[in-house]
Order: sequence, then C-alpha cells, then structure tokens
Amino acid sequence: MPSTNTSDVRSRARTADEERPDARPEKGPLRQWLEAFGFALVVVLVLRMFIFALFTIPTPSMERNLLVGDYLYVSKLHYGPRMPMSVGIPFIQSWSVPGVEFPYTRLPGFGEVERGDAVVFNYPPDTGPIDRRMHYIKRVMGMPGDSIAVRDKVVFIDGKAYPLGYGMQQNWLVTKENARYQLPRPRREELAISSIQPTSDARIVRMVATPDAIKEIADLPWIERIQPEITQQPQASLYPGDRGYTRDNYGPIFIPKKGATVELTADNWPIYGPVIDRYENRNARQMTESTFAIDGQETTEYTFQQNYYFVMGDNRDNSQDSRFWGYVPEDHIVGKAVATYFSRSPSSVVPRFSRILRGIDDASVFREESVMTQLPDNVTP
Repeated sequence: MPSTNTSDVRSRARTADEERPDARPEKGPLRQWLEAFGFALVVVLVLRMFIFALFTIPTPSMERNLLVGDYLYVSKLHYGPRMPMSVGIPFIQSWSVPGVEFPYTRLPGFGEVERGDAVVFNYPPDTGPIDRRMHYIKRVMGMPGDSIAVRDKVVFIDGKAYPLGYGMQQNWLVTKENARYQLPRPRREELAISSIQPTSDARIVRMVATPDAIKEIADLPWIERIQPEITQQPQASLYPGDRGYTRDNYGPIFIPKKGATVELTADNWPIYGPVIDRYENRNARQMTESTFAIDGQETTEYTFQQNYYFVMGDNRDNSQDSRFWGYVPEDHIVGKAVATYFSRSPSSVVPRFSRILRGIDDASVFREESVMTQLPDNVTP
C-alpha cells in the first residue's frame, strides 16, 4: 500500500476549503480587536443599565459617612433597574437626542426605598430628560406619606424624633475656659473634626463634628459648654420659600404618596403646585385665592401619581438637600449606594485603604440608643 504524506493531506484540505465559494476569510488582528472591544462595550452597557453604576463623591455634604474622593458602587437591583428615558451617547451624561424621551418604567427589584438609605438620584431642579440630569447622593429621611419637620436641628417624622445618627455631623458652639486652649492637631484628626473656626467671642469656637467626637471633647477639663449652633435667620432660599423656615427649624410639610389625595389650598399650593406641574407632568395653575386648575379643569383636590422622598445630607449644615429644593420623585431615583470600592483624598496620591470595599450604612445610622442621648451634662443636645 503506498504511503500517504500527512502534511500533503492537510495542505490539500486547506486548499479545498479556501477554494469553496462560501469559505470565510480569516479575521485580521484589527477586526478581532474591534469585535472584542464591541462585545466588552455591550457587556459594560448592560451591566451599567441593569445591575450597577459607579459614582464618586465630589462634595462634603455626606461627611463623615461618605468622604470627598470616595468611589461608590450603586446597586440598581435593590429598587429595580430604571429603563432608559432618553437616547444619548453612553457615558456622556449631559447630552441626549433632543425631543426623544420615554415614559418612566422600572423593572422589579429586591425591595423598596427605606428610611436611612443612601440613594443616588437625578437632581430634581435640573432641566432636560430625567436620566440625563446631574447625579446627587443624600440620605432618605422622609418617606411617602410622612409629615417631616426640623426643630432645633432635630428631625421629627410624624412627631417621632430622629436625632443625629452615626457618622453624621453638624455645627457646634464650643465654649472654652480660656481662649488660649487649643485642641492638638493629632487629636483633632483622631476625632475626624472637619473644621474649627473662631467666632466673635474668643472663648467660643464653631466646630463641625459628629456626636461621638463631641462626647469625647466634652470630657476635656477646659471645656465649659457645648451646644448646637441654631440658625435663627429665616432663609428665603428654602423650599417652598417665604415660610420663615431656617435649615434648623423647618416645616412641618407632608411628603406626597402615590394614591394620596390632598385638598388644594392657598396655603399649600406653593408646596404642591410645583410638584404637580413639574414632576406629575400636569398643567397646574392657581386661578384665584381658592380655586385651582389641573389640565384646564377646575378642582379643589389632587391625587398624586407617584411616590416622593425627603432627603438630607449627613453633614447637616453643609448640604443642599430637600430643605432647599423639595422632594425627590420616585422616577428620579437611580439606585442605592451600598459600598465604596475605592477611596482617595483629593490632596493625596495614597489611597485610603481603610475605606476600600467598605459597606455604606443605611437604617443602622439611627442606632437604638443615640449618642445624642448620652452626651455629658455640659452639652446641650
């Protein structure tokens, strides 16, 4: 039997394949790279749309729980992925195709928004398609159907007090026995005190700190008294304006709930009118002192079509939140911030290793026994 050269057989087979009219040409390196890149891009877009999003903290409004330079993992599965509401270029948040918008739709999620959640949302006062508006992060304090008020810095929900929680901070006025006494810098850094500023009285300094830090400072022998700094001057910039509210004494106001019907009055129209017009997409206007029109129909009441939330920053005296611009509509919510995957101070090249892969507290920030109830006698809560 004549011998057969194996290499000749393989060569003839390749030649036959190449001569077939339907034979596919080999992919070049550039085509292979483009296909791999395209596949990876599709995977990233699907993950970003339905699973999670990544954000960074640009401002100190959530300190000390979230710091400037924290990079956050935001879960879209907790509340359900929100379907796209506009068409635009991926990863370019501020641009979309003009005039192309889709109705709000959210897929089922693991659960619902809860009090204490740190949520990422599209900034309500912004313009343009909802999902293209600027991203904000705050903590949910008021739930749909709640009545919320602030009294001397303490938040009250339906009459129940929610004192400053774990990792939250505010302004305090600290009175010293002698103006020369100073807190050493290492101790200040250990207590994570954000700021110490002088006041018109040399013995009193304004300190931005958490209740835990204040508890430690109050035990120093040269500290006479510590009290929250209460803003007395009404601020017209607060929502809804011209109510005599301050950031420390605010409300009470009702938080709209889906299906809840409210009676419209001249007193509450400045609160509900903008919500109905802007977020419920109805043509709402006040006709006379006691009459109102929704989509041209005169009415004295309105039933809300979606849920709303009242959010606040953990850094209570350095936060532009619902006290200033109002409610967060449900269709503006992106997801729940669940962990920091990386962190680095803007003034340093060294990562903050202790904050990498660190979970973000939700309702646990409101500990069963608040530190505010454990402060020494020389601290006015």
